[in-house]
This record gives sequence, C-alpha cells and structure tokens, in this order.
Amino acid sequence: MEPIEKPLRSILKRSDAPKGKIRLAILCSILNKIWDLAPPLLIGVAVDVVVRKEDSLLADWGIIDPWNQLLVLAVATFVIWGLESLFEYFYAILWRNLAQTVQHNLRLVTFDHVQHQAMSWFDEHQKGDLLAVMNDDVNQLERFLDKGANDLLQVTTTVIVVGSVFLFLSWEIALFAVLPIPVILWGSFLYQKKLQSRYQEVRHTAGQLNALLENDLTGMATIQSFTSEEKELKRVEALSESYRGANKSAIRLSAAFVPLIRMAILAGFTATLLLGGKLALDGVLAVGAYSVLVFMTQRLLWPLTRLGETFDLYQRAMASSVRILTLLERPSSIIDGNKVLHRDDARVDSILFKNVSFAYPEREELFTDFNMELESGTTIGVVGTTGSGKTTLTRFLLRFAEPSEGEIIWGDHSIADYTLSSLRDSIALVSQHVTLFPTTIRENIRYGKEDATDKEIEDAAVIAEAFDYIEALPKGWNTLVGEGGYRLSGGQRQRIAIARAILKDAPLLILDEATSAVDNETEAALQRSIAKISLDRTTMIVAHRLSTVRNAHRILVFENGSMIENGTHDDLVDMDGKYAALWRVQTGSNIE
Repeated sequence: MEPIEKPLRSILKRSDAPKGKIRLAILCSILNKIWDLAPPLLIGVAVDVVVRKEDSLLADWGIIDPWNQLLVLAVATFVIWGLESLFEYFYAILWRNLAQTVQHNLRLVTFDHVQHQAMSWFDEHQKGDLLAVMNDDVNQLERFLDKGANDLLQVTTTVIVVGSVFLFLSWEIALFAVLPIPVILWGSFLYQKKLQSRYQEVRHTAGQLNALLENDLTGMATIQSFTSEEKELKRVEALSESYRGANKSAIRLSAAFVPLIRMAILAGFTATLLLGGKLALDGVLAVGAYSVLVFMTQRLLWPLTRLGETFDLYQRAMASSVRILTLLERPSSIIDGNKVLHRDDARVDSILFKNVSFAYPEREELFTDFNMELESGTTIGVVGTTGSGKTTLTRFLLRFAEPSEGEIIWGDHSIADYTLSSLRDSIALVSQHVTLFPTTIRENIRYGKEDATDKEIEDAAVIAEAFDYIEALPKGWNTLVGEGGYRLSGGQRQRIAIARAILKDAPLLILDEATSAVDNETEAALQRSIAKISLDRTTMIVAHRLSTVRNAHRILVFENGSMIENGTHDDLVDMDGKYAALWRVQTGSNIE
C-alpha cells in the first residue's frame, strides 16, 4: 500500500496512468518553455547588432552585414515561435487527455471498490459524501492535471534555464536577481502547508452538503407533506454557509499570496536594473547582454506570481487525493471465500443456521445461539413483529451481515467459504424497496439474466402477471421507468422485480416484505406469481401480512431474535399463540 504522505504518486498509480504519456507530456512542457524563453535572447542579439553593427556577436560568426544579421534574426524568430507553438499544442493535448484518462480510471476504481464493501459499511457512510468523493474530488484531480502540473514544470524550467543564462552573462547580477527566489519558494511552501488543512475542511463540508441535498431530494414527498420546506431550506443554508466559510478562509490566505510575491519580485527586478545598468555604463557589460538580463529577469520572476494559483489547484487536488485514498485504502470487512457454490448443488442442499449470534453496533444482541434449518425445495414463511430479526436472516444469507458467532451452512460448507459471486448468484432477492434503473422495462427485467432473449423476458413477465399491463403501455416494453421507477405504481414495480427474480432462476428465492406496500388485488396477483415461482426451489418469504405466507410449507414466528413458534398455518392457529393472535388481528376477528 502506498503511503498517504505521497498522495499524487499513489493516485496516479491506482488510476493506472500511462507512464509513457506522462513522460512525453513532461518533455513537451519543458521544450515549450525553453523555446518560450528564447525571444529575450534574440532581443539582446538584435540590440547588439544595432549598437555594434559589424562588431556584433553575429559578425563574429561570419555574418558581417548588419542587414543580413537582422534577416537571420527574423528567420530564427519564425523558427523559435513555430517550435514554441508546436510544443504548446502537444503538451495541451497530452495533459488534457491524461487528465481525462486519470479521471475516468480513478472514478471506475473508486466505484468498484465501493461496490465490494459490506452493506454495514454503507450504513456508516452517507451517500452524498460518497458521491462527493467520486465526482467532486475526482474532478479536482482532473483540473490540476489539466493545468497545474504544466505550470509547475514550466516554472521549474524557467528558473533553471534563466538562472544558467544569468550565471553565464554576469554572476554578480545573477546573485541579486535570484535572491528573491528562496523567499518566494519558502513563502509558497509555507502557504501550501496552511492551505492544506483549510482545503481538507472545504472537501469535508462539501461532502456534508452533498449528503444533505441527496437526502432531501430523495425525501421530497415527506418534506412537502409535512410542509417543512422552510426548515430544510434553513438546514441547507446552514451547511452551505459552512461550506462558504471554509472556502472564505482558504481564499483569504490564497489571495494574499500574489501581492507578497510581487514585492519580492520588485526587489529582484530593481537589483538587476540598477546593478546591470551600472555595469553597462562602465563598459563592463555589453548593451545587448544588459537587455537580455532585464528581459530575462521579468521572465524569471513574473511567472512565480502564478505559483499562488498553481498551489491553490495543487492543494485542492491533494485534499481530494487524501479523501479518495482514505476511501480506497479501507479494506472490505467481508472476506471472499474460494469455493464455488454450484447452482445444481444449491437446489438440493438445505441451509442450516448453526449457533448463530449477532448484534448491530451499539445495540443489544438480536440473535443468541440461534439454530434453524431451511429444507431444500420448501417454502418457508417468516413472520414477527418489527425488529424481531426477520430481515436480518435474509441479510445473513446474502452475507450483507455476518454473524458474530456461529455459522450458516449450505450443503457441505459454510457460506463464508463460497465466493461472493457464486453465493449471490444462487439467490434471487425481491425486497419491499424495489430498485429499478432509469432505462426501459425490458432492460430492467433483463437485469436478472444479462443474456436473456426477449422471449425469456416476456415469459417471466407472464408468470409475474406483468405482461398485460406492460403491453397496454403506449411504448410497451420500451417504456422508460424513470429514476427509481417513479413512473410506475408500487404494484407495477413489484411485478417487474418479481419478473426479474424469475428470470434469474436462482435456487434460493427470498421475498422480503414484497407485498407489504400493495393493494389487495395486486397482493393476490403477486401471491399467484409467488406460488408458481416457488416450485422446485427453496423460498423464504418474510412478511407482515400473514395471508402472504398462509400456504407456506412451514411458518416461523420470530420475536426478539428467537423463533418462538414453528409449523403450518393451521397448526399455528390451533396452537393459539403469537401467530394466532396476529392472525385474528389481521382478519378482524379480534378488534377489541
């Protein structure tokens, strides 16, 4: 694992940035700056030609006539400007494409890492904060690579090239000209350290604001039904004000950088002007060389004023890099197994809960030394009061949650020994909160089997009793369901979810409150579908509505993580216990 103290190097490595293109982009940036620094030399030579004529530097090279010397300088100017423009084009193309490549790869790496986290991890992290990392933070890196990296390279090249020219022409002037550079660099690194903490606070508050906005947009119906628009606006205003305040603090420090640097530049430029002029007046320094030094001083020191903007980009990028690396370096709490659960074996093997104990963080233990068997090929109903552990059972099977003690055995092995992909491929889940994707109805059903034919999709819809209403829609199977399926009713969404599970054809079917939010007619249709798809597979139905599980082979009644009753519907009613009491309440025979 790369140390987080070198975030940029770690980020480039994790994003699989092409090293060859990075080196080529660096080379083009350096060559562009070298040719960019050549015109002041030409100006100095031109001044030398005008002042000294046949005794100029070019005359020493064999070009005696001053006019011919100027023609040579004109040709050299065209060549130099052409090369500068050519390499500027090359570095712009290379850095921008590199920035897009890093942005693209890093977003995929980050999203893939998030996908492999345990479901409990998502309970601890706000979605808005994760979105801020995968969008805003990744974009900050793209902005730095697009512009800031080239600026840093060119400033460094300028200091080296101009410093060498100064030393060649006059070491005394070079000494005074470069005197401000250590002050500028010291100030830059000092600002860098101070900006780092401030931009980390900016990224943190940005994540909080994104989380609140995402939550409010998701819960807009609740906000409006409780007429809480003003309340939510104030909450957004408070967080937005915190974000603005964090940026103000960083901006205040960043804005002070350039004026301070200008004062240091003024000192260096004045020293060159006075000392160089004195040497030129005394005849120690040629007029052309003096011209070169004056122009080069401006070329040397003026770009340093952009260090503030460059370091601003750099610190934003580094703050984002640290957040991304913190996310990427968090290992998944679920350890993948190495055995493959084959579907044919899963269809005939029972599932055994053996001495299972479990507690959610900072809560009392839900299951204690729990034992249960799910016989293969049977339909098991699971009922009980809210918080009794029904849904947690389904989370165990999918390894969304892990028992703190005990194990769950499917066939010959613990489910922890199986690869997550083969385990979850053997389970089809239909939950109360149906997730549909913003595409067509056909593609949402095909999510259950990627290579399914249209005929297979339509057959699954027939069993789910969704075929007729889909055919009746104006655009039929190509109807776009909208974000989260908002264009469909709750019952229609549930039928699509069941059709998707049918298409998956997994050995274990889990229905977690799949009929709790639908009307009686839709429930009856869903029950008919459940009866069909439960054949020849193990089915677990978690329900509040007892009518949903009435025909199950066995019904398990849970209370506080314990199975208190177990039997068929008729057996449990005759037992006159918890199930019978719930049945009387739901059928209206025990209204008092």
